Amino acid sequence: MNFLSLYIFIPLLMLVGLWLAKGLKTVRGVMVVGSSALLMLSIGLVIAYLSARHAGAAAEMLFRAEMMWYPSLHIAYSVGVDGISVAMLLLSSIIVFTGTFVSWRLKPLTKEYFLWFTLLAMGVFGFFISIDLFTMFMFYEVALIPMYLLIGVWGSGPKEYAAMKLTLMLMGGSALLLIGILGIFYGSGGTTMNILEIAKLHNIPLAQQCIWFPITFLGFGVLGALFPFHTWSPDGHASAPTAVSMLHAGVLMKLGGYGCFRVAMYLMPEAANQMGWIFLILTGISVVYGAFSACVQTDLKYINAYSSVSHCGLVLFALLMMNRAAATGAVLQMLSHGLTTALFFALIGMIYGRTHTRNINEMRGLMRIMPFLSVGFVLAGLANLGLPGFSGFVAEMTIFVGSFQHFDAFHRVLTIIACSSIVITAVYILRLIGKILYGTCTNKAHLKLSDATWEERLAVITLICCMAGLGLAPSWISHMISNSVGPIVSQLIP
Repeated sequence: MNFLSLYIFIPLLMLVGLWLAKGLKTVRGVMVVGSSALLMLSIGLVIAYLSARHAGAAAEMLFRAEMMWYPSLHIAYSVGVDGISVAMLLLSSIIVFTGTFVSWRLKPLTKEYFLWFTLLAMGVFGFFISIDLFTMFMFYEVALIPMYLLIGVWGSGPKEYAAMKLTLMLMGGSALLLIGILGIFYGSGGTTMNILEIAKLHNIPLAQQCIWFPITFLGFGVLGALFPFHTWSPDGHASAPTAVSMLHAGVLMKLGGYGCFRVAMYLMPEAANQMGWIFLILTGISVVYGAFSACVQTDLKYINAYSSVSHCGLVLFALLMMNRAAATGAVLQMLSHGLTTALFFALIGMIYGRTHTRNINEMRGLMRIMPFLSVGFVLAGLANLGLPGFSGFVAEMTIFVGSFQHFDAFHRVLTIIACSSIVITAVYILRLIGKILYGTCTNKAHLKLSDATWEERLAVITLICCMAGLGLAPSWISHMISNSVGPIVSQLIP
């Protein structure tokens, strides 16, 4: 068995173990062992990938395996990884690992919650290792379906409305995506669904590309919170349980950017060059609109949700610049945002579990009451606004430097507008930190609150170390990503 298939096999074993588990301790044990195994697998994959590259491996995709499923439809279980997917697999395993400990005391129906959470994780892992269009789409759907129940059953606030809105909008994007995939398949001759083989054929007529490219880009873009199809995101994040918000914003939204780059732009480069400016404007709006919207929110989760709209918009914005530096920055931004937003949602969930409010006007002076969580919140905020030494600085600077390599006025003006989001982000982050952490606590009930438990500390410290590690030593992973971005960008250069 190809060892990439362990990303499917381990979650399947976890599902069986959870199904058979009796008692809360057994359920927790299954999740700890399974999520730890996935994290160790991802670390091993990074080491193996870097070793193979160092040894001179020149293939675009390494550790490939293929097994035909439906020969008559040319559908195969095809897997393989490059530097981009390796980075996404590492991010996913970190979020699943920390999400397990954040959900440590979740009740009721803990067993059922972790079953759906694991199924969601399996879909994400399967998507990132797939290089067959149908297999990728199948895992994409597997990742989306559990969201309805996870929000509708274990969420808070208007959870039924949020779950239904999220599901309907993402399923609408899936319908567009299916049409786009079929268009790519038949437009390339109807002989293969393998992404690498379609890219090598490079025979989709431009007229057809101009039809299937916007459909496919929109299909993935809905999940990437592309304006104006982003409205599901704030409601979904605000109502989702903490670990689901972490996985959804930290990883699931990255499926959108990854798919836009790997499928829509890579397989239809001429249409991307002709029509990319339209989506570049929309992503520019997402970046600024999301940041401004975060400024006027009073709910902690809505602030982070609109911040995610802005930062995920920055990912698509950089990809549409179609040069190596900007695209490398986009993948770094996926990693950075995945870690910072997961930490934010984790801390928000921990604070809400104690104060029973997410309204920033009802909280004050939390630094003296829960210093560990407050320090974690400050560090998450500083990383989110791009403080040097954290992952956000490396990602955003790479994006803006790459974007400014275009010498025409259109791209440079849009880049300057997108740069303004840095200032806006600093406004709402510093305002938020000052509002809830400092000053004198006016709610006597809050004075009796406890600080983080051991499992919460483990999750927070893990995410902070990952953010700082990426910010202080980014060269190894940026080099790995850049090497894999190169072949895709070379297709996009007219």
